[in-house]
Amino acid sequence: MVMDLQTVMARLEELGTEQARKTYLRHGLGENTFGVSFANMKALAKEIKKDQALAEQLWETGNYEARNMATLIADPKQVSPELLDAWVRSVNSHSLTDLLTVNLAGKTKHVRALMELWIGEQDAEFVGRAGWQMLGQMALSKEAYPDELFVPYLAVIEQRIHSSKNRIREAMNTTLISIGGRNDALEALAIAAAKRIGVVVVDHGDTACKTPDAVAYMQRMKERKLAKAKR
Repeated sequence: MVMDLQTVMARLEELGTEQARKTYLRHGLGENTFGVSFANMKALAKEIKKDQALAEQLWETGNYEARNMATLIADPKQVSPELLDAWVRSVNSHSLTDLLTVNLAGKTKHVRALMELWIGEQDAEFVGRAGWQMLGQMALSKEAYPDELFVPYLAVIEQRIHSSKNRIREAMNTTLISIGGRNDALEALAIAAAKRIGVVVVDHGDTACKTPDAVAYMQRMKERKLAKAKR
């Protein structure tokens, strides 16, 4: 269905609830949010379908849901690396960073180049986080990336994780787990690195979120794989 900017913004505002808005505020998403559930976001995105021009208009509003919608309806085949870079540098929350990488940037042909660019931005918390999130997505994907791509980043994580900014530190920890889940060889290296790293402390703000223990998480992943293989 073809919709214009005003129509989409009105729909988003109608779908918002005060309860969800309060939850989003606790998670640090900023005041410019309607409080729309992710289920309703996806349902509306399905109505709109891919619309690159509308996605760019929605992003420019600065509204959390509008930007979330932009990541859902933007076309991975049309979006340029320059636009993705501009977008990631304008995000104001770790949640939106993750939506941008998972819904859009990680689905483009620019994934590796952007990952390498953003990982280097360790002073810009959400940009750096985006880079590590992209690397984690690559590790979880079925693409035939060589182990040699991931191994050097295990050393970087080990060296920098405790001194990195809060949300970068969180992404490094989850990426470490993702790399370990790729195959047995990387798992052994990732577990060894995680043991040397020790406890990773992340400030999750006024939420019930917890930081997973990387070693324990990877061990559980392996147990689930073994159990699945026996079926």
